Amino acid sequence: MTYFVTGATGFIGRFLVAELLHNREGDIHVLVRRESQDRLDMLIAGPWGGTDRIRPVIGDLLSANLGATDEWIKDHVGTVDHFFHLAALYDMTAPDELNERVNVQGTHNAVELAAGLDARHLHHMSSVAVSGDYRGTFREDMFDEGQSLPSPYHRTKFESERIVREQALVPWRVYRPSIVVGHSKTGEMDKIDGPYYFFKALQRAGRLLPEWLPLLGPDLGWTNIVPVDFVAAATDHIAHRRFGDGRAFHLMAPKSVRSTSVLNTFARSAGAPNVALSLNVPVVGRLPGALLSPVLGVSPMREVRRVILAEAGLPEEIIAHTGFSARFDTRAAEEALSGSGIEVPPLESYADRLWSYWEHHLDPDRNRNRPFARVINGKTVLLTGASSGIGKAAAKQIAAAGGIPLLVARNIDKLEETRQEIIADGGNAYTYSCDLSDLDAIEQLVAEVLDEHPAVDVLVNNAGRSIRRSIALSLDRFHDFQRTMQLNYFGAIRLTMLLLPHMRERGGGHVVNISSIGVQANPPRFSAYVASKAALDAWTRVVSSEVIGDGVTFTTIHMPLVRTEMIAPTKMYDQFPTITPEEAGGMICEAIRSKPKAINTRLGTFGEVAYALSPKAVDRILHVAYRVFPDSAAARGVTDPTEQASAEQVAMAKLMPGVHW
Repeated sequence: MTYFVTGATGFIGRFLVAELLHNREGDIHVLVRRESQDRLDMLIAGPWGGTDRIRPVIGDLLSANLGATDEWIKDHVGTVDHFFHLAALYDMTAPDELNERVNVQGTHNAVELAAGLDARHLHHMSSVAVSGDYRGTFREDMFDEGQSLPSPYHRTKFESERIVREQALVPWRVYRPSIVVGHSKTGEMDKIDGPYYFFKALQRAGRLLPEWLPLLGPDLGWTNIVPVDFVAAATDHIAHRRFGDGRAFHLMAPKSVRSTSVLNTFARSAGAPNVALSLNVPVVGRLPGALLSPVLGVSPMREVRRVILAEAGLPEEIIAHTGFSARFDTRAAEEALSGSGIEVPPLESYADRLWSYWEHHLDPDRNRNRPFARVINGKTVLLTGASSGIGKAAAKQIAAAGGIPLLVARNIDKLEETRQEIIADGGNAYTYSCDLSDLDAIEQLVAEVLDEHPAVDVLVNNAGRSIRRSIALSLDRFHDFQRTMQLNYFGAIRLTMLLLPHMRERGGGHVVNISSIGVQANPPRFSAYVASKAALDAWTRVVSSEVIGDGVTFTTIHMPLVRTEMIAPTKMYDQFPTITPEEAGGMICEAIRSKPKAINTRLGTFGEVAYALSPKAVDRILHVAYRVFPDSAAARGVTDPTEQASAEQVAMAKLMPGVHW
C-alpha cells in the first residue's frame, strides 16, 4: 500500500507514521515544508529506524494542493491508498486568524489534493471539540446538532470536519480524539497543553505543602484523556478495516472522569496534596451575569484573575474550555477495535511517566542556570551582609552568571576578600563599608552608590542579627529587641526607601528580603529576631501593593536554618540539619530570576497553615519544644565547652528540619 500523510512531523503524526512503518508495507509520502526538512531527517534517522520508505513531498498546508506540483500529482494519480490529514493547529490559545488559516484552509487544500490524487480513502483527524457545548450524549454519527462553538479552536475544528463531509470526493473517515497526552510507555510529549498547564502548580504545591494536607481546588467538569500511542494505534487499525467509510470514530476512554480526579492522579505523581473539596468553576461561570458583574466584571478584578492564572501558568482559555459538557458514545470505535488489543490504558498506570517526562523535558524551570544568566547578565545587585555566609555565596553566584554585585557590610577587609575571590573567578564586584544599623550611614551609602553606578537593578536585604534567648532571660535586656529591630527592620526599610525613587524613575526594580522560617513557625526563644523579621514581612506586603504599578516588585525568602557564623554560638546547632550558604545563595538567585512573591519551605508553609487552623494546639506543641531546647550557654552569658545537643533534641530537629529551635 501507499500512504500520504500531512502533519507527519507533528505529535500524533510521528507516532502514526511509526505505526505504519511497523505494521504495513509500502511507501509513505509525507508533506514537509522546506524549512522542516531537517526535522524530518532526524525522525527518519531516529525513531523511524533509518527507513528508506519515507518519500518527502515539499509543500505547505496553506498552498493550493498543499503545494504539490502538477507534475508530482500527475505521476501519483491513483497510487495513494490512504491519505491521512493530521496537520492542524491544536492550541486553544492561538489567535482566531491563525486557527482559521491552518485548520480550515489547510483542510480545504488537503481535500483538494486527495481528490486530485484520486486517493482510495481520506482519513481526517478531527476532535471531540466539534461537540462544542452540546449537552447530552454526543454519538459518533452526530455532527451538526445546532451546538454552540465557544472558541476559535472549536469553530475551526467543526468547520474543517464539515469540509471533509461536504467537499471530499473520495471515501472518508473521521477520527475524533479527546485530550491527547504523552506516550503511555515513555511519557513523551512535545509541548505544554491540556492538563500539562496544571503541572507547574502541582509541582509548587508538592514542594511547599505536606502530601496529606487536604486542599480546595477547581472542579472544571468532566474530562477525557488518552495517550498519543493509543490514538496512533487506533487510527492505523480503523483506517485499514474494510468497513467504516463515511463514519466518525471517537478515540477516547469509554467513560469520562471528573477533572478533580485527574488533578489528584497527577498530584500523587508530584507528591502534592489532593483536592479534597472542589469549587465547580463551570457552575460559577453559568451564574447570572447580573450577579457576577458587580464583582468579576470590574477591571481590577479581571486583572486579579489574570495575575492569579498567570502565576499558576494557566491560560484563561484553558480554564474556560477544559471540561466537556457532553457525554460521548464510543461504540463505533470500540467495535472497530474489537479483538485488536488496542484500548485506552487507565491514567493511573502511566501518570508517573507523563510527570517524569514533563519534569525532565518540559518544565520551564528545568534549566535554571541558563535563564538566570540571561536575567542577571550586566545587571547591578546591591547585596548587604556580603562579607560572609549567605551574602558571600549569593554574590559569587551572581557574579559567575554575569551580574555585578555591590558588596555591603561593616568589615571592609572581608568584603575585599570576597571581591578578590570573585575577580579570580572571572567576575567583577564593588565594595562598600557601611554599618546598616546606622540610618545616616545608609543615606551616605546610597548617595555614593548612585553616584558611582548608573543603576541599581536589584536590592538584596540580607544583613541581619539573630538572638536566641527566652523571654525569661530577656526581661532586663530590652536593648536586644532594640538592636535587632534597628538592623533587621529599620536598616532594611531605610535602604529600600532610599532606593525606591531611583527604581521608580527607571521604570522598575526588584527587592529581595531575607526573612526567616521563624516568622511562619514561631519557635520559642526567638521573640526579638522573629518580631523584627515579621515587621519587615508586614511592611513589604503593604508597600509592594503600592509600587507594583511602578514596576517595583518584592520577594520574601523565609530562610530555613543555614550553617553560618550567625548560629555558631548555639553549639547544639552543630548536630542539627541545615542548608549550606551556597544553597541559601541559590535561593536568592532564584528569587532574582523568577521574582516570586515568596520562597517558602514546605515545613514553613505548614507552620502557617497549622497556626491559622489551631493556634492553641500549636502553642502546646511549641511549648514542648521550649522545654526540649533550653537556653544555650551563650544566652545565659556563660561558657560551656561541653554543651551539645541531646539525642531527643537531634530527633526533634530532624523531624522538623530547618526550624530555628
